[in-house]
Amino acid sequence: MIKPEEMLLAIAEHASNRKAVDIVQLDLRGIISYTDYFLICTGRSDRQTRAIHDAIHLGMKDEHGLLPDRAEGVAQANWILMDYGDVVVHVFQDDARSLYDIEGLWLDVRRLPVPMPAEPGRPEPPLV
Repeated sequence: MIKPEEMLLAIAEHASNRKAVDIVQLDLRGIISYTDYFLICTGRSDRQTRAIHDAIHLGMKDEHGLLPDRAEGVAQANWILMDYGDVVVHVFQDDARSLYDIEGLWLDVRRLPVPMPAEPGRPEPPLV
């Protein structure tokens, strides 16, 4: 079974591969009981938010055998929520992300760094 931290990184990678922007990872362990992490990201259009959703959905299914407990908002694609239990994913378009301001509700929680994918031809940074 995949650990929550590994799930969070895998989801961030799938979102990044579909050009999600402003990826934020919030550590909610010990703060709320229904999840350990939020991953919040933005797509620039309906089509892109759906593509981000699809990449996460298929990637987690194919690589880890995981499906979300629920997914909402895919048809409208303004705010897509995917609940993986330990990780809840929010894929927004800019206007919805500004309106709901989830990060603003959780100002006191720790934000985790989001690993950036390596650029082609550029070596991976060393692990410390």
